[in-house]
Amino acid sequence: FALVRSHAEERLSRRCPCRGEADRPRTAPPFPGRSPPRSSCPASARARPVPAWSAKMITKYQALLDKMAASDMPEDAQYRKNVTAIAEFRIKAATENLDDPEAVEELCNCGQVEELVQQADNEMIVLDMYLRNRWWEYVKDNVIIEHNPDHEADDDGREWDAPLEKNTA
Repeated sequence: FALVRSHAEERLSRRCPCRGEADRPRTAPPFPGRSPPRSSCPASARARPVPAWSAKMITKYQALLDKMAASDMPEDAQYRKNVTAIAEFRIKAATENLDDPEAVEELCNCGQVEELVQQADNEMIVLDMYLRNRWWEYVKDNVIIEHNPDHEADDDGREWDAPLEKNTA
């Protein structure tokens, strides 16, 4: 107990490097398994590492952008435009709110930050398939979508397992 107490007293007597004043008093001595209270010093706030969730999120979404940039997918492909917009927005949200996962979740409106990281992993799988199969070559421009709620009238004779035709335009 004496060792813990002397360690706590030493920590309480440390001075703030930016203002020369004592850090905020700590009421409880440090115990194993318990994180120490944070300092009120602005210098110590700047020195804190980036939280794991934001580092993962930024890294994974940047990997999506890098993979698309290195691919031969045309820049005007709609899938590329959509994924780029989503990835850039989520990187910006994570970068601007490093210590506030709730703000990132509210901005992205697609689940918790852990789910946003998982979505980046899933999008990488889809991107790999998209690039491997060159699916942008099968997308037709100016497709007119007709909504027909009568499912009996939807049968136009097409076979759904027929091979796709490449866009020749």
